[in-house]
Amino acid sequence: MGRDPLSLGPLLTSAVIPLLLAATPLPVGSAVPFQEPAAVSTPLSENFGQQAPVRTFDPVARAADLASTMPRQWSGTYQPFAGGSPVSVQLDVSAVQAMGQMVDLRGQITVGSTTLPVQGNLNASSDQLDLLLLGDVSAAGLEDGGRFLGLQGFTLSGWNAPRLTNPGGQLVLNPVGTGGAPAVRGLW
Repeated sequence: MGRDPLSLGPLLTSAVIPLLLAATPLPVGSAVPFQEPAAVSTPLSENFGQQAPVRTFDPVARAADLASTMPRQWSGTYQPFAGGSPVSVQLDVSAVQAMGQMVDLRGQITVGSTTLPVQGNLNASSDQLDLLLLGDVSAAGLEDGGRFLGLQGFTLSGWNAPRLTNPGGQLVLNPVGTGGAPAVRGLW
């Protein structure tokens, strides 16, 4: 004789019955009992013997400290990536103001024999520096629309040109009155 179509086979048991149970409505007003978990502190052995790290760095306080202690005169060189001889650079910062974790900079920069006003921002949290040259930068051998971008503050930065045809260059600045070049230089 053939198989009874109403018999429960393994497919019907594993696939259809859970769907039927999920489709049955629950009565209104039914409550699910809730038990609050017991408060358990994590022992130090589960954190490899150390307490959870706490961030104690305050970028706003560091920005205020940088605004008061940062050197106001910087000297160095600019070397274009496309070749050419290095050019001497002087940066005079005349106004410094802390704004949250940012330090607002105003002053003038002399590239070769061309002096231009400069405006910039220094992030106290990441040490990223953005310097915008204001005025006609073509006299300094640079291209309008570019900027100096430093990822290590003032010590090592590069000229980011606005077009791909200009590869930019490297700007190395040191505070006036201190030692020479930094011990470690980046690979550019």
